[in-house]
Amino acid sequence: MSIQKPSVPKGTRDFPPPEMMRRNYIFDTIRKVFQLFGYQPIETPAMENLSTLLGKYGEEGDKLLFRILNSGDFLDPLQKSDLSARNFKDIMPMIAERGLRYDLTVPFARYVVQHQNEILFPFKRYQIQPVWRADRPQKGRYREFFQCDVDVVGSDSLLYEVELIQIIDKVFTSLGLKYIIKLNNRKILSGIAEIIGEPGRLTDLTVSLDKMEKTGMGTVIADLHEKGFTDAPISALEPFLNLAREKDFNIILPFLKSKLQSSSAGMSGIKELETIMAYLGNLNLIENVVPDISLARGLNYYTGTIIEVKAVDVPIGSICGGGRYDDLTGIFGLNGVSGVGISFGADRIYDVMNELDLFPGMIEVTTKVFFVNFGDVEENYCLPLLSSLRESGISAEIYPEAAKLKKQLDYANRKNVPYVVLVGENEMKENRLTLKDMNTGEQSTLTWGELKEKLFRTGEFRDV
Repeated sequence: MSIQKPSVPKGTRDFPPPEMMRRNYIFDTIRKVFQLFGYQPIETPAMENLSTLLGKYGEEGDKLLFRILNSGDFLDPLQKSDLSARNFKDIMPMIAERGLRYDLTVPFARYVVQHQNEILFPFKRYQIQPVWRADRPQKGRYREFFQCDVDVVGSDSLLYEVELIQIIDKVFTSLGLKYIIKLNNRKILSGIAEIIGEPGRLTDLTVSLDKMEKTGMGTVIADLHEKGFTDAPISALEPFLNLAREKDFNIILPFLKSKLQSSSAGMSGIKELETIMAYLGNLNLIENVVPDISLARGLNYYTGTIIEVKAVDVPIGSICGGGRYDDLTGIFGLNGVSGVGISFGADRIYDVMNELDLFPGMIEVTTKVFFVNFGDVEENYCLPLLSSLRESGISAEIYPEAAKLKKQLDYANRKNVPYVVLVGENEMKENRLTLKDMNTGEQSTLTWGELKEKLFRTGEFRDV
């Protein structure tokens, strides 16, 4: 029998303990900020019915859904003609009825509709779970990754857009990460589509505009030509594309007002953008916010404000994004419930922080105090001491056997344990303990009370 080489699917990863400690630092920071603003946690299943997912992310998004084959003989419903035709779109609904969730927003909308009689509106929820996309793996882009979502549904107040920007600022300030927030509004994009004479092709327009930052204006124009846009609308669009390079609201807003004055949707989007910026100015949060009228976020469900966040010091793509959606719950039968939310990309945030060395120095330390094992008698002496430290909130462990001292100290070193306690025959006779500082190599002989007092004085080693 041949030995199979172990591996994981492309675009997925194992997370060793040091990496998990850093990831949990990010999750814990984000979770605390969410709770600070009054949001409550929920979870939804890893898989959803495909009827829930399909059609919510645009044509490109639907292609990236991971489908789950039906249980049992999934080919049973098919005829030979179906197989010979090899028609993917016709075959897939017959053999796969479920799929892995693509994001957390659509499952959240399904949750709201399904539990509407139990929910207090406005409903403020957060969710930290993995999602899956059948994308091409590359730096900063994985097939399995975590999202940290925060949404509120049941209100169309722009105060919630402002609150989400406050959350963005609080999270990234807490993590020590410099950021830029890009703002736009889908109503402005709808107004542009009207003005260029293509009001029914907003989705095609936004999908092309989404490529602006990565590939430039020429590629956007070429993409629109491929989609069947004629020269006239493309020519009318070019002044807006040129304006996409501008980052000053005082220049962009007057231009948009002059161009979109005949579009009620466009003017409504401009007014919303002005209102949000006024609130942010009052909160001194305007410095890191820039306009970007090419920002489209191709997901079909956005209807108002669009938000995207980039790291200043590392070119890695969006690290947070979201926006307003007025119609998402209506797809599931609950009309008139507006929502707005953002999603933090924990994996990209991790990559940025790792590259910039922003994680705290002691974050990978899980055991604060390590007891050397000198034998059965010493084990029994140390066990109550271990329990006492743990009761005090200080993590501690003892080596499982009386191995050579060098081996035990090497174990402690490799786990980055800051303190080692040695209790041998002499220490037990004198009712004292030897404490070794693994960072300095300094050793001191202390009573149990003195040892605990020393550990409590060293605040970073206390968990409670």
